[in-house]
Amino acid sequence: MPCLYHHPFPDSSPKITARSSYGSGADDKIRVMEISAHLQGVLATLPAKPGCYIMKNAAGTIIYVGKAISLKNRVRSYFHADGSHDNKTRRLVREIVHLEWILVGSELEALILEMNLIKKHRPKFNIRMKDDRRYPYIKIHWQEDFPRVTVTRLMQEDGARYFGPYTSAWAVYQTLDVLRRVFPYLTCDREITGADRRACLYFDIKLCLGPCIGAVNQEQYRQMIGDLQEFLNGHSEPILARVQGEMEKAAEELHFERAAALRDKVKALQSIVERQKVVFSADYKDSDVLALARADNEACVQIFFIRGGKLIGREYFILEGTEDTADSEVMAQFVQQFYAEAANMPQQVMLPEEIEEARIIQEWMRSRRGGEKVEILVPKEGQPQELVQMAAENAAETLSALRTQWQADTHRQEQALAELQSALGLAGPPNRIECYDISHTQGVATVGSMVVFTQGVPDKKLYRRFNIESVAGPDDFASMEEALTRRFRRWQAAQEGAAGPGSRPDESFAFLPDLLIVDGGKGQLSRAVEVLEKFELTDKVPVVGLAKQEEEIFFPHRLNSLMLPRHSQGLYLVQRIRDEAHRFAITAHRARRSKQGMASALDAIPGVGPARRKSLLKYFGSVDKIREAAVVELTAVPGITLALAESIKASLE
Repeated sequence: MPCLYHHPFPDSSPKITARSSYGSGADDKIRVMEISAHLQGVLATLPAKPGCYIMKNAAGTIIYVGKAISLKNRVRSYFHADGSHDNKTRRLVREIVHLEWILVGSELEALILEMNLIKKHRPKFNIRMKDDRRYPYIKIHWQEDFPRVTVTRLMQEDGARYFGPYTSAWAVYQTLDVLRRVFPYLTCDREITGADRRACLYFDIKLCLGPCIGAVNQEQYRQMIGDLQEFLNGHSEPILARVQGEMEKAAEELHFERAAALRDKVKALQSIVERQKVVFSADYKDSDVLALARADNEACVQIFFIRGGKLIGREYFILEGTEDTADSEVMAQFVQQFYAEAANMPQQVMLPEEIEEARIIQEWMRSRRGGEKVEILVPKEGQPQELVQMAAENAAETLSALRTQWQADTHRQEQALAELQSALGLAGPPNRIECYDISHTQGVATVGSMVVFTQGVPDKKLYRRFNIESVAGPDDFASMEEALTRRFRRWQAAQEGAAGPGSRPDESFAFLPDLLIVDGGKGQLSRAVEVLEKFELTDKVPVVGLAKQEEEIFFPHRLNSLMLPRHSQGLYLVQRIRDEAHRFAITAHRARRSKQGMASALDAIPGVGPARRKSLLKYFGSVDKIREAAVVELTAVPGITLALAESIKASLE
């Protein structure tokens, strides 16, 4: 069981120079940098046992996590004043104010704990996979009688089978869009009994096998899902051969419609298989091929996935915190972090060079593979070495393309901010822009959204939402006033508590925007101005309103609106900010409405009373199914006219 040692912060930390030994042996006599008395005391008590160490700065933020076979030797080495440290380590040491450590029983336990701590805290001095979002996976719900196939960002021990992670959710959906034409899996949540009166539209357009109406039984449906899984695993030839056999048999039996459908499936399968390059014999071990490219402080790892002797896919990942770090260490950290998230573990991993702790990493990967051997190797010749080289070339090209894109994006962002500064008459570029929107259904579950763009880029960690409580009915003006009042009240509280001991204000509210945008016309703008006047901020916070129809920008106390040039970067940025505020508001509103229960969402629709609500829920099963239904499907419910169906559709969307 890991044991945490926590050394409390001292009331004061006078700086001293420690030059004496911490131990009695000659090897313990080291010269140490100038450090605080607190740190000197912590270093003196470090045990010579395996574990993880956690370094914190003055604010108590974790800035680095590491592991060691001997905590005493490893942690103390950071404070040697022998000039051997690189720039990154020197910057780290200058920020260390506090140390904690966690004792573990073995080197493997230390490896696992280090990975978990880095994933949880994302310390800025650790190498880490860029972006703290979760990556998408394809999920096959095998725990269900009729398994669905979905995209998720969270793997669970729930009996499902996962594939991934992938870097692009868009690419995942594109892949599934193609595969669904070949393997028409379920996407709905309805209970499958085989006795439904009719199937949904997907059955009619051949994107579902229709188990709900008994068109296929459970065994047939699960066989199809098994084929889909094998295809994702790279084992396509047996499936293709079987489908071709079924096609020929159907043609021989004069079932021409079925034969034509199977022919189309064969063509779709062949189009996918043709994109998979055969690189080895079919009995070659399932392998991942990794290579690294670096430029300045950026690093990109490219992975080729070899399954069944074929290159079935590739992904790239960008790493942060790699400056002043050797390639081997960067790759070692990536291997640990990627395979901690990977749904499947290959039989072997090919790398361009040896990595430290390969033995213990292999041991960990083997445990994740259920005890089956995983080999980490560095090929020196032949096709495996050529594959590693090809992965390296792809990584370099990918990083180069991304850097070009980043530079172009930066230029566009700077241009957009400069255009807004000029057009709106601002004192400087609006480096922090906040935008607010209101979302509700007939005044029910009203939510205000706050999105923040920093230097033209969405800063999602600063997004906030406000559940509107003081407003009855659909009053966007009053709702906007409440949201802004609460926002600037939080700013005021942050200013008043700034000098308090240990205070760490919420960054979302602690700083004023360089530009405040309210989604709406003069009504919303006038309420925003009233709020700013109440907090005496009219001279500090420029505010404008953005009308939805003609993209008009309204200013306080001015009759004339402004129309930005149609193809200007400034207009594109404003539109993107407004759309993001709208998206965030709708998402928050739907989540709140869902929590309030199914009935409230329907009760808010004029013309839908208890009887019709009951009929709708009985027919479709849930509000989500009602929302997904077409207008003509809604009219199939007794008492739902065409006009009412259109009203229901509009309200739920």
